Amino acid sequence: MKNLFKNLLPYKWIALLILLLLFGQAFCDMNLPQYTQKMIDVGIQNKGIEHILPQMMEDEEFDALYELCNNEQKAVLDDVYAGEAPRAYSDDVTEETLEAADELMLDPVVERYNSLNKGTKQNAEQTEQEASLESLSEDAENETLLAMGYAYAAQCDEAAGVDVDAIQSSYMWKCGLMMFLMAILMLICTIAVSFLSSRVGAGIGKDLRGKLFRNVMSFSTYEMDSFHTSSLITRATNDIQHVQMTSTMLLRMMLYAPCICTWAIIKVYQTHAHMNFVIVTGTVGLLLLLGGVMTVVTPRFKIMQTLVDGLNSVSREILTGIQVIRAFGREKTEEHRFNDANKALYKNQLFTSRMMTLLTPIMMIVMYGLAIWIMWVGSKRIDTGTIQVGALTAFISYAMMIVSSFLMIAGMFLFLPRAGVAADRVQEVITTQTSVKDAEDAVSIGRDVKGLVKFDHVSFMYSDAEENVLTDIDFEAKPGETTAVIGSTGCGKTTLIDLIPRFYDVTEGAVSIDGKDIRKLTLESLRHAIGYVPQKGILFSGTIESNIRFGKLNASDEEVAEAARTAQADDFIEEKEEKYESYIAQGGTNVSGGQRQRLSIARALAKKPKILIFDDSFSALDMKTDAELRRALAEEVADATKIIVAQRVGTILHAEQIIVLDDGRIVGKGTHEELMNSCDVYREIAESQLSEKELYG
Repeated sequence: MKNLFKNLLPYKWIALLILLLLFGQAFCDMNLPQYTQKMIDVGIQNKGIEHILPQMMEDEEFDALYELCNNEQKAVLDDVYAGEAPRAYSDDVTEETLEAADELMLDPVVERYNSLNKGTKQNAEQTEQEASLESLSEDAENETLLAMGYAYAAQCDEAAGVDVDAIQSSYMWKCGLMMFLMAILMLICTIAVSFLSSRVGAGIGKDLRGKLFRNVMSFSTYEMDSFHTSSLITRATNDIQHVQMTSTMLLRMMLYAPCICTWAIIKVYQTHAHMNFVIVTGTVGLLLLLGGVMTVVTPRFKIMQTLVDGLNSVSREILTGIQVIRAFGREKTEEHRFNDANKALYKNQLFTSRMMTLLTPIMMIVMYGLAIWIMWVGSKRIDTGTIQVGALTAFISYAMMIVSSFLMIAGMFLFLPRAGVAADRVQEVITTQTSVKDAEDAVSIGRDVKGLVKFDHVSFMYSDAEENVLTDIDFEAKPGETTAVIGSTGCGKTTLIDLIPRFYDVTEGAVSIDGKDIRKLTLESLRHAIGYVPQKGILFSGTIESNIRFGKLNASDEEVAEAARTAQADDFIEEKEEKYESYIAQGGTNVSGGQRQRLSIARALAKKPKILIFDDSFSALDMKTDAELRRALAEEVADATKIIVAQRVGTILHAEQIIVLDDGRIVGKGTHEELMNSCDVYREIAESQLSEKELYG
């Protein structure tokens, strides 16, 4: 999970801006129920009157109220009102003064209200309320007295000729306008948060893909084998997508949910509804529910990513080998193998989906159950006068916000474990150090490369193996000569030549070029000096020309054509309608195996390297093309060091030096004639492939 949050660090300032915008959004969200409460309690019930002292009073009424006041209360009246009858608020009266007067003037105002309405229906209702005051709580009693005070203010305003309906209408419009402005501001904040969080999420995805790809490009063959191609593809696509999506949601929801939840709890307390026990009970229940679900679901998310890797691996293997599968009639078997991997992932995803699906309705039941409970308790409180209708409405709104925030948190917690696992998997690739890298004091190989390759008592062992693959390999490959490596299958031929471009590093001994240990050379300059043709001809989507130019982008048209001629590829290229601009599909699937090999050889020749390595690169060529290619190589790249891994003895008959490998050791070294006399292993291979006339002329 740490790696998931670590990805946000480069975007900390944008995240801070998002947090500020979320506070603005939460501020608006929190104030909307408050204005609803005001519209109901003040706008509707109190006719828009906010204070118990009327805006205007007849002189007689002022004197009557004045008589009921003590000295402190009289001073308040003198401060609030100015002029003669009718008395009105003075110009310098402040909201703070009126709010203080609401508390200080409550008793004389209520007493005056009762005397004015003695014998009326209002007074009868009021007398009944007063009779029950002793049984009410302090808050309920205060609410009842304030209701009398507001009624007194409305009565006095009407008597003095004030348009109370206009006051009410003005108040409602003012609250409605504020709600509209809050909604607009909240909309702006929401859009800004969505834009910025999406930008951060996309940026994180781009950064991770870039880091992962750059690091994978530096991997040696050992690291590539350790992670497997299918797993690397899953991590670069599926895993990063989860991290990107969750990062976006994290900024939009995970930051907002605690913010609005905490603020709503504070607002609930400020409503003075005295139903906090309802919220506490609901919150504890939700936390227990979330904790239980996360305990069950989290391990499943860790398993899910491994199952995705497995499914991708099976899919890739089946699709790559589809022709072989069809040739051997194994379609049904492979379908069963795919179905097994698919079903395992399906069961895991079905379980997590069911838990997510189950959680949502349970949370909704809790939310609406909480609303019903609040209404049931609140209706009794309204009946006793403890709270007003608007306060109950606001309380329900805040309670729903608290529950909604838990719903958001619940949704995030269902994504977080999987995203955390995905982030760890991506980070594992990014932080893996390649075992083959430039030494601190590495130098460039230089331009004047002769191409003398020397193996000085080299041994090699794979890191997870128990014994050497190659042991005490000692020979020189000289410029202008062809050095061939031959041996039985699995004797280490490909591993031997993979040590030259440092696909692996030797375990013992040293490989040098022109007397320089290749571990002391920069990888870029080392591989620039080598033309490598792999055992399997690999081409890239593009054109024939772009594939030949792959190793030397600035190669001229003449150099491209020359490389193709030397590789014996010009004949089939010229037959194509678009010639060198002919399209090559990914992997070279739209050309034959022999054509792929010849284009791979042309690609290596176009670099004009000093060292040419052919890893059984003539196996798909017919004997005539093979002979013509070897003749062209001898003429066109005469000064280069040529190292050829071969299975066919006919390909290497005229090599200046033949290295015979058996079980990872050199068992013979020399020319064809010398080895026929001195090396039993070579003689057995040669006699199994060639006739006596071909062997001895």
